[in-house]
Amino acid sequence: MTIHSLPLLFLLFSLVAPTLISSSAVQDPELVVQQVNRKINASIARRNLGYLSCGSGNPIDDCWRCDPSWEKNRQRLADCAIGFGKNAIGGRDGKIYVVTDSGDDDPVNPKPGTLRHAVIQDEPLWIIFARDMVIQLKEELIMNSFKTIDGRGASVHIAGGPCITIQYVTNIIIHGIHIHDCKQGGNAMVRDSPRHYGWRTLSDGDGVSIFGGSHVWVDHCSLSNCRDGLIDAIHGSTAITLSNNYMTHHDKVMLLGHSDSYAQDKNMQITIAFNHFGEGLVQRMPRCRLGYFHVVNNDYTHWEMYAIGGSANPTINSQGNRFAAPDDRFSKEVTKHEDAPESEWKNWNWRSEGDLLVNGAFFTASGAGASSSYARASSLSARPSSLVGSITTTAGALNCRKGSRC
Repeated sequence: MTIHSLPLLFLLFSLVAPTLISSSAVQDPELVVQQVNRKINASIARRNLGYLSCGSGNPIDDCWRCDPSWEKNRQRLADCAIGFGKNAIGGRDGKIYVVTDSGDDDPVNPKPGTLRHAVIQDEPLWIIFARDMVIQLKEELIMNSFKTIDGRGASVHIAGGPCITIQYVTNIIIHGIHIHDCKQGGNAMVRDSPRHYGWRTLSDGDGVSIFGGSHVWVDHCSLSNCRDGLIDAIHGSTAITLSNNYMTHHDKVMLLGHSDSYAQDKNMQITIAFNHFGEGLVQRMPRCRLGYFHVVNNDYTHWEMYAIGGSANPTINSQGNRFAAPDDRFSKEVTKHEDAPESEWKNWNWRSEGDLLVNGAFFTASGAGASSSYARASSLSARPSSLVGSITTTAGALNCRKGSRC
């Protein structure tokens, strides 16, 4: 199917309108529309649309999963990102690096063939795995810029030790990995580049810790049961997309923003799209501070306290999600405005647009509600909430096999 045979309406729904990441909010709605149209046209020109679409309605998956030769075209995945992290190219322009050794014997002098040796290199690398493996890290996996960890074609678990740290680096893609049972690390020397290693203090025990990172995309990962957060983004991190992930069995799922007083997080822009928040989750899906957050077409099938919370006046744009409340009649509210009286949080811009609220779920909106105020918290076109089940049905790490569609 060529681009010329696709109906215009299909394009408008299947292609996402990428990020508006100007340093100040766009006030003119007409200007917003013009920018979106320009970005769509640029996206059409940028992408090879030969495999579009499988018709799942998931624009990321429809970009690459139809291709039976995906294993020969791995780096094409980098052109399928959407949302605020859409420009995260990872190791697209570098060589393929094959991890052959699941060990992590020496975090200061890692052996060639190990995951740690791959992620610390200076040049762009697209990192894949020779076989199924469980990698129990001795210390945090401190990544260097322009890296992709691509688990497709193998069952790869990072588990039972410290996990992934994306600190003051850029252009990172994490795809198709099982990340679970992450522990604290630190009080040890760890290498972060071929030329440098240093002392690491005690880590939090996150699954993925993004600290001052930018242009980061975490897609189709399965995350559960870590000591602190499953995915945390703090200290001025921005331009991030968290998509197609399956999260289960965890208390504090996502923290986005370091503290109420950390002013650099005011520019944070994060897209949370097509994820399945599943069984055994308690709260923070996500918990936001200060920045701009687009929560779109996710399936929330379990929470014990609340789903989306925040403090310090974040802008939260919730669109086309499905929120299924727990049976506990005291936990039906989707939202939690934290650390502020109502006289203060009633002015925070939180909106629910097209969300499906099930089993008594309710969303407490706040703020003026003017569409222009959400320009910096809008990163793609939401599909109808009635489609969320099909869009998220394969969230988490995929069982991809060479020679067939994934």
